[in-house]
Amino acid sequence: MTDPGVVVFGIPIPSSSPLFLSIVAIHVVAGLICTVAGIVAMLTSKRAGRHPSAGTVYYWSLAVVFLTMAALSILRWPHNTHLFLLGILSFGAGTIGRTARRRLWRGWLRLHIAGMAVSYILLLTAFYVDNGPHLPLWRSLPPLAFWLLPSLVGLPLLIWALRRHSAL
Repeated sequence: MTDPGVVVFGIPIPSSSPLFLSIVAIHVVAGLICTVAGIVAMLTSKRAGRHPSAGTVYYWSLAVVFLTMAALSILRWPHNTHLFLLGILSFGAGTIGRTARRRLWRGWLRLHIAGMAVSYILLLTAFYVDNGPHLPLWRSLPPLAFWLLPSLVGLPLLIWALRRHSAL
């Protein structure tokens, strides 16, 4: 017998297993925290206080998103291989961005900005690829849009930020 899964707020969850649903719940909460913390870090002044605090929350919630994504991908292998790869790339980029700042690597500022921005773009890409077909407005877009729109919005902002901070 095949598990029909459940639907939550119009989004199908492919398994009704209590373990799977528990991991999904943690994943969703961490993803929401990660998304909000990332926005706060992007929009606040880059000095002691809110920016590094939001950045720390972003990174550690991204770590939880990564760990829960890995568990969910393993439970649904090979259906979620693409999400697994996006998760590895997102967490890897975030780790590079955070480490560049903490260890003050040569050119750390540009590496920090690029790593964190790419991490956020990939986080949103994974979300839209997985959930876009079930979201209002997004469901009317072609599947390729789920893959490309986060980059089409995020990369010009990243380039702007890198140019803005090139003199530093």
